[in-house]
Amino acid sequence: MLNLSAGNADGIFIGNLFKRQSKKASVNKVIKLLALILICEGVGFLGTIFTIPSIPTWYAALNKAPFNPPNFLFGLVWTTLYFLMGVALFLVLGKKLKKQRNPLLILFSVQLLLNFLWSVIFFGWHLPAVALLEICLLWISIALLIIDFWKFSKSAAILLFPYLAWVSFAALLNLSIVLLNP
Repeated sequence: MLNLSAGNADGIFIGNLFKRQSKKASVNKVIKLLALILICEGVGFLGTIFTIPSIPTWYAALNKAPFNPPNFLFGLVWTTLYFLMGVALFLVLGKKLKKQRNPLLILFSVQLLLNFLWSVIFFGWHLPAVALLEICLLWISIALLIIDFWKFSKSAAILLFPYLAWVSFAALLNLSIVLLNP
């Protein structure tokens, strides 16, 4: 079972996350966790400002690969991934990071910004080829984030594996759109 806590090296079961702490400390941790999840979900929501208007128009007219999933699946997957990002960041920030805290926050923020920018470039500006280059940068930033998170919380790093896998698949979909729509 995946352990999800900021408690020890690999964490403890999420149900025990707030044991052996004062009520105030537990409430503060819950607030911090919810805030981090909401920040990540908020970035996803901002991306929909560019995405949703293009789906029935520009995106619908594009030639897509036969393995392109149905549109409704994207929202479900991204909502889950943003949730996992928030939990992963919470787990890492629960560690005693000292000098590593700011570089980790910067890298996390960079990948989140790149994530948002992909929606702007692909759906907002209708530039699939540029979006393909940008998603490669996003992929690299996620891989680096996983490597850095692994040093402090294996659980946090593992929570980002589905994100990297989905962005890999999204890059393949992006490539197919570039190739099928010259």
